[in-house]
Amino acid sequence: MDNTLSRYASLVKFSHTVFAMPFALLAYVYALVSTGTPFDWLLLLKILLCMVTARNAAMGFNRWADRDIDARNPRTAAREIPAGRITPRAALVFVVANCIAFVAVAGWINPLALLLSPVALLVLLGYSLTKRFTAWSHVVLGLALAIAPVGAYIAVTGTVVLFPVLLAVAVLTWTAGFDILYSLQDAAFDRSNGLHSVPARFTAVQSTAISILLHAVAVAAVASLGACYRLGAWYWAGFGLFTGVLLVQHVLYRPSRIDRIGATFGLVNGLASVSYAAMAVVALLAL
Repeated sequence: MDNTLSRYASLVKFSHTVFAMPFALLAYVYALVSTGTPFDWLLLLKILLCMVTARNAAMGFNRWADRDIDARNPRTAAREIPAGRITPRAALVFVVANCIAFVAVAGWINPLALLLSPVALLVLLGYSLTKRFTAWSHVVLGLALAIAPVGAYIAVTGTVVLFPVLLAVAVLTWTAGFDILYSLQDAAFDRSNGLHSVPARFTAVQSTAISILLHAVAVAAVASLGACYRLGAWYWAGFGLFTGVLLVQHVLYRPSRIDRIGATFGLVNGLASVSYAAMAVVALLAL
């Protein structure tokens, strides 16, 4: 049983939940504070279940859809499906089960969450196909993660306001920016196999410049949120940590050192989201 769980956790890179989860929790806390809604453990559990099942569905479908591509790429050939540790059929059943669970929990939250759940799944699952026809698949991935803070706010209030939207902009551009850097590893493979990505279309230097531009927008969105809502010193400390981590990332993973992209890449980006969100939550609670 433990071995099965570990295989599926590896299939969906469960540890990467740390990318969007902190932003969703930040939006959740803002919803409580701004509306005076009492803390509700059950609602928080529903939000977490939605996030986990949605991400499981998205990553499981990605691995299923890309199983033949992954088998041809030396970097990904050891993934669970091409390596034979999980069958394609089992992976697809896993995806369907998580999609059903996601919609069911969304309906348990409120009518708007239920209404928007198919739209969210369309984006989450559709991302996996975009590399076949557009270089801007990184932006679609960013959009998929950007759903998290908006969804968390909707779960509490049933409405949408500027705060989660600015968070969504930050998540979208931050994710797209770091995904472009990560994709530098596969630029040659993508070109030779007719796949599309920013690094496959542009040079490494140009791709890095696009990544920096996207990250500049992410920093601007985070700064705008702090300025609009006057969130105080704790928030700006989080902003500084987030910005600092992005700067370090571009020093560590510059075009001449693509070989550094590996296990530490996820850690660096996870640090950016966790440090920022933690300080922002403190700022909200201190208001």
